[in-house]
Amino acid sequence: MEFSVIQGDIAQQSADGLVNAAGTSLQMGSGVAGALRRGGGEALNQAAVTKGPIDLGDVAVTDAYDLDADYVIHAAAMPHYGDGQATEASIRDATRNSLERADELGCESLVIPALGCGVAGFPLEDGARIIADEIRAFDPASLSDVRFIAYGDAGYRTLRRVADEV
Repeated sequence: MEFSVIQGDIAQQSADGLVNAAGTSLQMGSGVAGALRRGGGEALNQAAVTKGPIDLGDVAVTDAYDLDADYVIHAAAMPHYGDGQATEASIRDATRNSLERADELGCESLVIPALGCGVAGFPLEDGARIIADEIRAFDPASLSDVRFIAYGDAGYRTLRRVADEV
């Protein structure tokens, strides 16, 4: 499927679903999870934690609370914070499971960050390629607007370049 690459704060996006770059505990700490927690309120973090822990590569869904979305899909692309790094398989599984769950929920729009990159330790260029490949290969029933988001300029340029290559 086609997708767009955008730059900005995921917590400021308007979509049916927002994907959280989570650890297996689903405790919302820093990075994407921290931005979503600040935007969605402490109730979002509490709801996420009650769904965890989950297996590496799996997803859990909560309400989006104060965010401009219906759902937050918490995708565990990395182990619990401090317990290891993301892997190619965990990023691939978390991406695919996020897309499938959003589609099952009837979402038309979804914003997904570079799962497993950043604090999770996986190289951004390699992670972006895995995620872009998974989005391109996905055959949705309802999803029609998938946005791959980066926060900073350098990340955006990397995602844009990788997406153009894929």
